[in-house]
Amino acid sequence: MKICVFGAGAIGGYMGVKLAQAGADVSLVARGPHLAAMKANGLTLIEEGDQRTNVAVTASDNPEDLGPQDYVIVTLKAHSVPPVVPKMQPLIGPDTTIVSGVNGVPWWYFHKIGTELEGTRLESVDPGNAQWDGFGPDRVLGCVVYPAAEVIEPGVINHIEGNRFSLGEPDGSKSERAMALSKALSAAGLKAPVRPRLRDEIWVKLWGNLSFNPISALTHATLDVLCTDPGTRAVARGMMLEAQEIAEKLGVKFPIDVEKRIDGGAAVGAHRTSMWQDLDQGRPMEIDALVGSVQELGRLTDTPTPTIDTVLALVALRGRTAGLY
Repeated sequence: MKICVFGAGAIGGYMGVKLAQAGADVSLVARGPHLAAMKANGLTLIEEGDQRTNVAVTASDNPEDLGPQDYVIVTLKAHSVPPVVPKMQPLIGPDTTIVSGVNGVPWWYFHKIGTELEGTRLESVDPGNAQWDGFGPDRVLGCVVYPAAEVIEPGVINHIEGNRFSLGEPDGSKSERAMALSKALSAAGLKAPVRPRLRDEIWVKLWGNLSFNPISALTHATLDVLCTDPGTRAVARGMMLEAQEIAEKLGVKFPIDVEKRIDGGAAVGAHRTSMWQDLDQGRPMEIDALVGSVQELGRLTDTPTPTIDTVLALVALRGRTAGLY
């Protein structure tokens, strides 16, 4: 089984090290100083505070060096994927599975959904149908990513928490390809359950990303603060309730309520969200996948989204003035 992790930053690199440790035939696509460090010194993973593991990895910035794969696990930021679809083609053979480990509403969301919205395309996350046409939705296997990690210097990844990568077919089946990848990830010490209703998990994670990310980018408040301050908690609650109405119209079942989801965010502590970090570090912000996509789904389902609209307008302008959106 040949596995390529495309976008081997913090999460992709963490997964790559674990797979390589387990003896998997894994390759990594990265770029810049991080790639140079991996080529020169291998990839180092820090776990449990101070446990360091260094592994030699096959890494390149040119997919032509790696050839067709059985699985291509995409761990880029959502807005980074459409532009690189043409570059990824050398990795894709007749039976290649694209594993979409990207935050937000996935581009394949309405593939095999089994409703009148079957085949609907989402411009906010797949402009010009780049992924739908360039990969083909039949190749896709969904993935919800839970670990937190960061690249603390080129070639060195610090694992913060979590080791679960939930997998799911768009039609909810326990396919042979899903079970085979689950087995490979499990052998690497990762949790990889195959879920019959992955869209439910997508929305529970999206609840937090939709609200906590833009609010923190606008206020520079950590999760513990924005989830307990009465004003920002009310804004997050409003966004989540609007999203819940949209999701339930699409057939999603939420296993917890909004208050418990916000309390869960508070329990994470003094954490800076990824959107705030991107703003501070001058990186493009994931506004469309995390917020704009939910607004688009609101329009699609005739669901008013006044709180989401307001926060989206503010964070979009913040991103544009910083040159990051």
